[in-house]
Amino acid sequence: MVVTIARAVRLPAAAAAPPAARHRPAVLQLRGIASPGDRWRESLGLIEHHLSFTRRTVHAGEAVQAAGDPFACLHIVNSGAFKTVNLADDGREQVVGLHFKGDWIGFDGVASGRSACDAITMDTGEVWSLRYAALLKAAANAPELMHAMVMAMSCQLARDRDWRLALSTLPADARVADFLRSWAESLAERSLRTDQITLGMSRAEIGNHLGLTLETVSRAFSRLARCGLIRFDEKGRRTIAVPSVEALVEFVRSAVNPPALRALDWLRPVRPGGGA
Repeated sequence: MVVTIARAVRLPAAAAAPPAARHRPAVLQLRGIASPGDRWRESLGLIEHHLSFTRRTVHAGEAVQAAGDPFACLHIVNSGAFKTVNLADDGREQVVGLHFKGDWIGFDGVASGRSACDAITMDTGEVWSLRYAALLKAAANAPELMHAMVMAMSCQLARDRDWRLALSTLPADARVADFLRSWAESLAERSLRTDQITLGMSRAEIGNHLGLTLETVSRAFSRLARCGLIRFDEKGRRTIAVPSVEALVEFVRSAVNPPALRALDWLRPVRPGGGA
């Protein structure tokens, strides 16, 4: 494998963040799950220009990869929505990732040489499958390919970090609201409509993904609807409308930093010189 080493460029040092920003819990950074809006389009364009790949149309419930399969290919979503499911040796399973247009599937197999997760289609879609060895070879002459893959890896790591943080820090209603916010923002970045979202997951699967019971998820959906944060479509409970993504963001933020606590800020001692 040929590794291209770019010349280091010295960048200006970033300004130091104020103390309040440095110590703010990461969960407050609610808009950071996504990447630049055109990242997915760039990845698809690079693959189409530099590599041979296989197009495959898949339908709801079909597998793109299965846990334990020998790793040879990466897959890029061209349309549709997909979920990755982690399987434990004792039979436990959990939905660990969601993938939309331009997202990559299959990084879990790079280290061990075998896929660690099932990747399942949630609705009719299309994936582009390309051989990993061919990608590395092409990247020697087209470094932007390697950059696109590393960017995709980085974005997935960031989403995984935010998901785990939500599991450990957010109450149930906020966890469901943040899940819907993430889904809606992913669609909006791809210029897809958010006024009518069809969730390709049952309430039980959403609960599995968020570490909640089916009943808790159902109650959370009902409370969010009563608050006007979502609306159910008459055709079925899996189709919802999100009138305002910003309202979901504020709902989650209020769960992290309730107004009652913010109102007590004036009680904090003030040090000489005006600092808190």
